Amino acid sequence: MGDVNPIAPHTGTPGVNLPALRGHNAALVLDLLRGSGEEGISRLEIAERTGLTPQAVSKIVSRLREEGLVVEAGRRASTGGKPRTVLRLAPGAGHAVGVQLDRDALVAVLMDLSGAVVAERHAPLDLGAGSDAVLSVVAREVAALTAVRESVLGVGVALPGPLDHRSGVLRQVTGFPEWDGFPLRDALAERLAAPVVVDKDTNAATLGLALARPSGGSFAYLHLGTGLGAGLVLGGSLYRGDHTGAGEFGHQVLQLDGVRCSCGNRGCIEALCLAAVAAGDLESAARMLGEGAANLVGLLDIDLVLLGGRTVERAPEIFVRGVSGVIGGRARSAVEVPVRRAEGGGRLVAEGAAQLVLAPLFGRANVAFPANRN
Repeated sequence: MGDVNPIAPHTGTPGVNLPALRGHNAALVLDLLRGSGEEGISRLEIAERTGLTPQAVSKIVSRLREEGLVVEAGRRASTGGKPRTVLRLAPGAGHAVGVQLDRDALVAVLMDLSGAVVAERHAPLDLGAGSDAVLSVVAREVAALTAVRESVLGVGVALPGPLDHRSGVLRQVTGFPEWDGFPLRDALAERLAAPVVVDKDTNAATLGLALARPSGGSFAYLHLGTGLGAGLVLGGSLYRGDHTGAGEFGHQVLQLDGVRCSCGNRGCIEALCLAAVAAGDLESAARMLGEGAANLVGLLDIDLVLLGGRTVERAPEIFVRGVSGVIGGRARSAVEVPVRRAEGGGRLVAEGAAQLVLAPLFGRANVAFPANRN
């Protein structure tokens, strides 16, 4: 996500010249600047790609320069008239912290406005140790990341669900009933004295993956680590569900009389996969994951399946081959659905958590695909 691709025509929501939408228009401009990278972009090009008037663009750029988010970066020869001033995003003008809380570990990153990770931290964690212990670890690691930074916009936190991302309240986290009803967002915001955003680990990872994709469409990200969950992008937007419960992929029942799952049911795909992993049978775990993935493909007509999580990272070839084989064998459509390892490795969720903070700045909180990137 740190690499920035050359600019391409902006085909997303056009800008409008209404004062009430000044924030929306500024986000359009910032998104174009981020996509232009080191090459930069002129005011005239911004106007052409957004549909904003040159006067509106000048006002927005002036304000962004005052805020330190945009800098002038030389001049470019034009086809006629005087050379155009080139503008660039100032990546170091703002940073976001992204924190992944897994059942037994914490990963945290510091990300600049371009999406580049400039620092990271790792620490052991016991999610069942209680809220005070967990918040203390988060506060320590965030403080270590931000000790010399004054431009931190906020902290994104991603962890296993279910949870309500709108209120930041946890809801019956699988295997950790003591967290049910805990207001994690508000508690951390008070502890850190900074804005905090909370979402499921799979949603955060999926947002990061969607921002890096070149075009729209629909895909599923399946995360197999200490648990199993999914993130969904449908029609180009991250889908959380009306009640924020979408993506509880690991608790679909595949065997009515299967092993007991930590959620209380029997035969959940999470329990079956983890049991196979514990037995050292990764091929069986991959095929079981494939059965659930095939159900998802058939139900939602998605274009792509991405796999990630620490268990997948142990043997990505086995999981990609196993899941792909099941999906291909059950295909009822002439369209092939590819299965790939998700880019990002062990930092994927933490990077996505940082994007929970940054994406709204660029107008990408829900519409996940930057139309101005190749």
